Parts: sequence; structure tokens; C-alpha cells
Amino acid sequence: MTQIGFLPARRSAVAQILALGASAVLAGLASVSAVPAASAAAPPPVRAEDRVGDHLVVTVRHAGAARDGTYRLSCHPAGGSHPEARRACDVLDRNTRWGREPFAPVPDGSMCTMQYGGPATAHITGTWAGRRVDATYDRGDGCRIERWNRLVPLLPDLGTPRPTAVSRAGA
Repeated sequence: MTQIGFLPARRSAVAQILALGASAVLAGLASVSAVPAASAAAPPPVRAEDRVGDHLVVTVRHAGAARDGTYRLSCHPAGGSHPEARRACDVLDRNTRWGREPFAPVPDGSMCTMQYGGPATAHITGTWAGRRVDATYDRGDGCRIERWNRLVPLLPDLGTPRPTAVSRAGA
């Protein structure tokens, strides 16, 4: 039996096959690693055909007479009856990320501050980035206020609520 180092001949053949396989795998990995890591982790761009149907209807109630109403918004290019169509489309584009729904509700179990942002509500329907939208908004706690504010000026800027002073009788 011929020996190479301490391995018997039959084991040296297996070792050679394993070594060849390992070098082939390493060569394959070397060619993959030639692709920059940033491009491998980046999401694919939103396709033009996904943007063709960017049409939303925004209905705002109890936000004040000048802000209440129903507005139509089209993006890519910006248009419609929304008073700030270009800026509304820009904020939607900024909030549209791979794997994250820009109209998602506050996740169940979130820890939210107990503040009230007023009686304003909004309902958004339509299509954004090729997906159907049917989302409701209110300002009932800190999380929902933040969710609303993230989409200003698509939704009207109602400011951040300030704590009200509590008067104490006889103090």
C-alpha cells in the first residue's frame, strides 16, 4: 500500500477529491465576492411599471375646515387635487422601502405614549407601488401621531400636541 504522509493510498484519493472540491467551491466564492457587498444587500429598484398606477384618494375629517376634504393624488408625475401633490409624492417615495409597507398600522403590542393628538382622522385608498392601499389614520396616542406625522404633507400637518396644564381648584 502506497502512503502519502500518514494516509493510506485509498484515503489519499479521497483526500485529493475533497481538496479539488474545496478549491472549486472557494473559486466559486471568489467570483461571487467580486460583486460589491452593498449591491448584494440593496433592494431592487422600484420598476417603472410598478409606478404607473400610483393613484391615491385621501379623505381627512375633523382636522379643521381648511384641512378637511377628499383629495386625489397621482404620482410619477405628481398631480391631482391634493394641495401639495409634489411634496406628498416625495414623502411617499421617501417612506417606501424594500420590505416595509409605508401604510402599515402601528404594530400590535407597541409601547406608545399616552397623548391625544385630537379628533382628526384620515382614510387613504388606491394603489401605491403596484399594491392596493386601504389605510386609516387617527391621532389617538403617540404611536399613531408619529405614524400620521411620517406622512405629512400627504396628511395635513397638525403639529405635535402639547400637554395641557391641569388647573387644581383651591391650589
